[in-house]
Amino acid sequence: MNAIDQIQLNFNPAALQFLNIILALVMFGVALDLRVDDFKRVVRMPRAPLIGLASQFFVMPAFATLILLLLQPHPSLALGIILVAACPGGNVSNFFTALGGGNAALSVSMSAISTMCSIVMTPFNFMFWGRINPLTADLLREIEIAPGQIFMTVLTILIIPTLFGMLTAHNLPRLAGRLLKPMRILSVFVFVGFILAALAANWENFLAHTGLAFWIVLIVNGAALLLGFWLARLFGLAPRDCKAVCFETGIQNSGFGLILIFNFFSGLGGMALVAAWWGVWHLITGLNLSLFWRWRGRKQQEAAT
Repeated sequence: MNAIDQIQLNFNPAALQFLNIILALVMFGVALDLRVDDFKRVVRMPRAPLIGLASQFFVMPAFATLILLLLQPHPSLALGIILVAACPGGNVSNFFTALGGGNAALSVSMSAISTMCSIVMTPFNFMFWGRINPLTADLLREIEIAPGQIFMTVLTILIIPTLFGMLTAHNLPRLAGRLLKPMRILSVFVFVGFILAALAANWENFLAHTGLAFWIVLIVNGAALLLGFWLARLFGLAPRDCKAVCFETGIQNSGFGLILIFNFFSGLGGMALVAAWWGVWHLITGLNLSLFWRWRGRKQQEAAT
């Protein structure tokens, strides 16, 4: 086994429990902006959300596995990519969609639905693609993790806080309105701090091995963004909807991926490198892409007037 696969990155139990609570609070804050109408909108106009969810939960993991088979990275790096690809969309995808002039309502709807679907789809995709990939099958058998364990973690850290946030927004709208902005700001800072904490706690290992994870994350993340956008274009979605699908496909909840890695994989080095670096890198690509679309939109408006 390569040296990177032998690295074990660990947080102490108290720090790990704190991170679990923090991510649950982030999901609660995100859900304060969700309404039952977001789900009704999907029922009334299902075409765009279904294309986006298919891109995120079916096409993205399959395409990531294809890239892994072509590039042949180290086993734990490959398993980390599969895990992140199996995670639901990240909460910053809504911000990037709005900033880039995309359909923010569609983005919010897809985020809500994907979070709910993740209770089944995250463990299913991870175990399915991890087992059929010859790069990761042996490593996954050594770990012997049961899908039910991931299922329960998704339920307690993602689903329950999301439902609680939606109930708060429905029953206590004034309180939700007061909490929404500070929670949204807090979630961004916490998300970035979460990733930086993982980097800082194991800085020497990351410094020595980040180069191994850099290119694989860059390629898979770039492919996911392109895949989401052009798949939506292929099915004839409007440009604003294409932007939403693009960000929902390429911006993953890598913070949750890190929690799974430290809870169930003992902080396996290559997996943690991928999840932590993805969390940094997709902020860079997402922000730059949204700013580019915003700039181009302004240029088109100036040309039209």
